[in-house]
Amino acid sequence: MAVRAEAMDRLIEVTGIVLSSSPVGDYDRRVVILTRERGKLHAFARGSRRPGSPLMAGIRPFSFGVFTLYEGQSALSIRQIAISNYFEEITSDMELVFLGSYFLEFADYYSRENGDELATLKLLYQSLRALPKKSLDNRLVRLVYELRMMAMNGDLDGDCFSHLKGAARYALDFIITTPVEKLYTFALSEEALSQLAAAHERNKKRYITRAFRSEEVLNGIISDKTC
Repeated sequence: MAVRAEAMDRLIEVTGIVLSSSPVGDYDRRVVILTRERGKLHAFARGSRRPGSPLMAGIRPFSFGVFTLYEGQSALSIRQIAISNYFEEITSDMELVFLGSYFLEFADYYSRENGDELATLKLLYQSLRALPKKSLDNRLVRLVYELRMMAMNGDLDGDCFSHLKGAARYALDFIITTPVEKLYTFALSEEALSQLAAAHERNKKRYITRAFRSEEVLNGIISDKTC
């Protein structure tokens, strides 16, 4: 009984979204989860690649829900999963898959283990919800997501945006200050979107030096569509 009680004490329950999942050994997977309670976590899904594993469906990227983890001496192991949102509207559309995957990778880049990442999780969740909406321009969704994420992490250089006026300036202020739940409630003219996007790209080059694999694929798809 004492052993069982000790084991129960090592179980933790977190709410989060799977950022990535990679195979380990013959039957396991290593999963990165962005959580509300403990920031970014790395956990092993033991036996999840075996046919019929109850963990198989819940460790795919974009899976959002409650994860029960066992806290071992050197690693976390996933014991149970209760998924509430698989973001099927994204995962059933190839272009949205690459765009959403980039959002996951961008969140992974900025989030930290055992940190306070509630704001990051909320931004990611709301942004993924916005992607499939026909009323929104995905260029704007991506711009809003990147700008807000960088602003939350102190990666905005005012000089890059100082020339903005009118709708572009208003949009920038709105993106930085508006509650996440209301972020995706506006539209921009083509001119204002182009102005803000150009300023954002200059700012982005100052702070982000690494390449994102999903972004490279995504940019290739966009280039093919505009040819």
